[in-house]
Amino acid sequence: LGNGGSTLHALRCLEEQFGDQWASFTVLLIHSGGYSQRLPSASALGKIFTALPLGDPVFQMLELKLAMYLDFPRHMKPGVLVSCSDDIELYSTAAAETIAFDRPGFTALAHPSGLAVGTTHGVFVLDPSSFSGKGGLEYASCYRFLHKPDVETMQQSGAVCVRGDRPQLGSAGDSGMASECVYTDSVFYIDHSTAKQLLVFYKQMGTLCCEIDAYGDFLQALGPGATPDYTKNTSNVSREDSGLVQVRQQLYSLLQGTPLNVIVLNNSQFYHIGTTQEYLFHFTAESQLRFELGLQPVAFSLFPDTAKPLDQVSIMQSILEPGCVIGPGSVIEYCRLGPQVSVGKGSIVSGSCINFSVDMPSDCFLSSVSVRMGDGVEYVTMVFSVGDDLKRSVKSLSDIPSLQFFGASLPDCLHLWSLEASDQLFSGEDTHLGLWTARIFPVCSTLTESVRMSLNMLRSVQHMSAFKLSSFQLLSVEEMLAYKDVEDMLKFRKQIYDEICLQRQKVKS
Repeated sequence: LGNGGSTLHALRCLEEQFGDQWASFTVLLIHSGGYSQRLPSASALGKIFTALPLGDPVFQMLELKLAMYLDFPRHMKPGVLVSCSDDIELYSTAAAETIAFDRPGFTALAHPSGLAVGTTHGVFVLDPSSFSGKGGLEYASCYRFLHKPDVETMQQSGAVCVRGDRPQLGSAGDSGMASECVYTDSVFYIDHSTAKQLLVFYKQMGTLCCEIDAYGDFLQALGPGATPDYTKNTSNVSREDSGLVQVRQQLYSLLQGTPLNVIVLNNSQFYHIGTTQEYLFHFTAESQLRFELGLQPVAFSLFPDTAKPLDQVSIMQSILEPGCVIGPGSVIEYCRLGPQVSVGKGSIVSGSCINFSVDMPSDCFLSSVSVRMGDGVEYVTMVFSVGDDLKRSVKSLSDIPSLQFFGASLPDCLHLWSLEASDQLFSGEDTHLGLWTARIFPVCSTLTESVRMSLNMLRSVQHMSAFKLSSFQLLSVEEMLAYKDVEDMLKFRKQIYDEICLQRQKVKS
């Protein structure tokens, strides 16, 4: 469905459950996170439930979103506020300034960003006569919306603004950009009558057979400068389905002429934590976000007194025994790590139990998932390099040498693991052959054993030594999510939570 299709589906559920009553609702709609291929530790439970190194017990992204949007409903007419689950919008406005979602059509928040940031976001082409670029908050009208444009497109369409005393923007590489900026998107609001129009469209469509993007496909149709050219441009689409262009054209016809109001937050910052690199940077480095939110190196965890609480780590709801070593720049969440565990630099370890002696390499991504395929619960642990591209796929077996697993080509790894490169090696029906669909992770009866086997796989690649996988039942990441047992994963988190509470009580008494 994509986040656009799921937005429409959610509106239909509201109408089915509440009838005409929903016409009076103010709705917060957060996309919980999709496949999360760029941060797979959030794939099974959704990015909106990502733990934050903040609070006691730890907050999840959902709590932060609710806190950030606390003031919105008071100044909002019936309608829907749409937000992603992997971004954080921080802003300050004067005491008398309020963010109000009370105009017809769409209303979006806009943040000043460097041009490089604009290439991976939506960019507003604002009517220059409608705003000055000064003050904390301004209401502007938008001429058109660009979705992930290149720099040349931004310049030609008049999206680039010059700011006199632009504040330091948190994104790396921005500070040297003089005073040129663009205004990028984040949260947007749809008034009730427009939401109703979209719902009527969805019901007429019957079954959606393509991915619709709530940002690209809704917002590009808006504003007096909108043209239907974008409907044929599928370069930003993760998978191009038949009928996408036609659906986009119908949406364009439906929404054309609908106003796009923009609330320019000149004193604001947009943070994205949807990739492994962003996640590690914001949670462990001296990032602006870490400073602004007061993120902690150790949050709601049992951390041995003997271990120095390094400033450049992030440990969330985990139990680490004395002797355990965590390298700088690493994130540990919902884990139980024994005394002989050493984690290298810049790594992510999530939902795992490791009670054996191991030296994990730097830049390692390790995340365990509970799966239920028959009667009982079993466990699979995915392991990658944090830099491996799980979104990348090739169309034929002859192209798989270009796929990289921890710095080695996939066929070399398969050879070490006694696996054959065949169509059966990959899950799914279509020709998407990649790390996401490769059946390479062994299913085990215990959580600890699944971690051990996956680390053995990794060690075999690092030392170019054989480790036979052919005797195991193997799953791809795609299949792990199809068979995931969320209840069991939450049970493991709850055990850690209870033990932390119990230990604290003992210390107090």
